[in-house]
Amino acid sequence: MSVIYLLISISVIVALLFLYAFIKAVRNGQFDDDYTPSVRMLFDDETKKSENKNNI
Repeated sequence: MSVIYLLISISVIVALLFLYAFIKAVRNGQFDDDYTPSVRMLFDDETKKSENKNNI
């Protein structure tokens, strides 16, 4: 029975370490999207053309 308590405590510690690493990565900008804004400008022309056709 004491092995179960040991395994549960170790798993909680590992889970907290992963949570800490995730929060640190989010705060440092690890998951910021740098690629999509550069590609998005390529698709803006299509929406502007369709807006101009509707206005004429």
